[in-house]
Formats: sequence, structure tokens, C-alpha cells
Amino acid sequence: MAKPTLVITRRLYDQVRASLASVFDIIADNQATDQPWDAATMQRHVAQADYLFCTVADKIDAAVIAAAPRLKLIATGAVGYNNIDVAACKARGILITNTPDVLTQTTADFGFALMMTTARRISESERYARAGQWAGWAFDQFTGRDLHHATLGIIGMGRIGGAIARRAMGFDMRVLYHNRNRSQEAVEATWVEKEQLLRESDFVMLVVPYSPATHHLIGAAELALMKPTATLINIARGGVVDDQALIAALKDKRIAAAGLDVFENEPKFDPTFLQFENVVITPHIASSSKATRGAMMQLAADNLLAHAAGLPLKTPVA
Repeated sequence: MAKPTLVITRRLYDQVRASLASVFDIIADNQATDQPWDAATMQRHVAQADYLFCTVADKIDAAVIAAAPRLKLIATGAVGYNNIDVAACKARGILITNTPDVLTQTTADFGFALMMTTARRISESERYARAGQWAGWAFDQFTGRDLHHATLGIIGMGRIGGAIARRAMGFDMRVLYHNRNRSQEAVEATWVEKEQLLRESDFVMLVVPYSPATHHLIGAAELALMKPTATLINIARGGVVDDQALIAALKDKRIAAAGLDVFENEPKFDPTFLQFENVVITPHIASSSKATRGAMMQLAADNLLAHAAGLPLKTPVA
């Protein structure tokens, strides 16, 4: 009996790929180059696919779905699936799975690290030292902002937001949060309206999924509410922040700093961000520990293997 065909869009750990190769006929995987395909290449590859293993960087739109008449399931190796046309999948009866939970603690670690790096000007001072500019000690050298006893505002109190809030407790931070609904994840955090959170927070951390409802959730009006001493941290998705509005706010010093792991149009983000010493830039790596990225791959693989075996999906989303 012929194996079902699986298209894998990006490079996987060897052990994960081996577990899939035992069940699927893998074609068009991207082990060598590990670069995203353009639309035409994606459509050509999925034409034979029974299953698709993609990442958040792959655009799986209606045209891709239409080009894959045999497709049964899309497993994305990420929590977010805004890159997939869910309506087109539903219309065709194509299932979608994602990888929640396995990256919660790692992403929370990174969000806190990005906030600390931005507050204490670590990237800026490292560049200074590496450039050979350090001539001696001074009281006012790279003075930053304390986290301890500062106010952290978290927009999006899901599992990751709750994990960040618990870390903030260890720094004696006051934690505010805003969700559409009050969250059980909010340990010793106070729900407030978004406007109050923006006005009172020293650090604003974004941890919301991307959707039409959260597109440009933080724009010019929201940035205008923030303190001029405040910092914006985005570990959510590009598009949650209006990047042009943020650039304008940074130019006019309406906020003090930003820590950004995600951008609109990434990886080709606006190069203006590179002009700001007070912006810490990372390339969408909040979940990137070796163990966690492996767990993300394996959970996506487990969903594919379960469906091929006629078993319930581990983490279905549609």
C-alpha cells in the first residue's frame, strides 16, 4: 500500500523527520536550503500533497489550498495560524493543527529577557564595548531603567502572559493586564481597561494572537497614551503594532524604547528601526530554545501521525 504524501516546507530535526518518513512519502521538503518558497513554488509542491507540514513563515492562502486537491490536514509548527486561510480550509474540509503549550515557558523567558535587555540598554552597551569605545567607568554611563517595583502592563493574558506575570512577581513588579475577558492565568495581576494600562505602565508587553481584531492594536493613539519614559515590548506578531506609528513615536521621543521580536512584513522589516539605539531587535526567536523548537516540531509531527493512523488529533484548531 502506497504511503500518503507529506510536503514539509522547512528543515526539521533529523529524529522528527525520521519519525515522519516511516509513515509518509516525503516530497519537496526543505532540508537543504531552509528558505520559504514563493507562491508559485508552494502551489507546485502541494499539488500532490495529502498532508502539509508548514511554519508560521509560510503563506497558506486560498490559492495554495486550491492547488492541493488531495490535502487532508495542515500541521503548523507554531501556536499562531493566521498565515493559513482557515475559511478556505473549512470549505474544503481540511483540518488544521498547531502547537500550543509546549512553547509557553520558553516564550515567557524570552519576553522577560527582551524587556530586561531593553530596560538596561544591554545591546546598546555591548555594541559600544565591542567597538572599542569604552574608555572608563562613569556614574551616568548607560543608565537604564529598573524593572523591580516598576509597573508591567500585559496585553493578552493567556498562558504566555500568565507565565510572564509570574516572573514579574519575583521582581516585585506591579502587574496590570488587559484581555477582552478576565483571565484565570492572571496571578496577582489586576485587570484594567487598555487605556489605563497604557497610561500607567512602565513596560507594555504584547502577547496577543494576530487577527483582524488585533491588527494595529497599538497605533498612534495608543502610543500617545504611554508615558514618555515607557517601553513597548512586542513578542506577539507583526501587525499587532503599527510599525510606522511606532517609528514616529520613537523619532519624537514620545516613548523611551522598544524591544521587538516581530515586525510587519518580516523578515523585510522597515530599516528605519536600525537607526534607533534604544530599540532592541531580534529575529522572531521568542520560542527558540533547542528543546522547545524540537517539541514544536514533534507535536506537529504527532498530529500528522495520529491522523494517518485514524487516531484523534492532539491539538486541532479547525
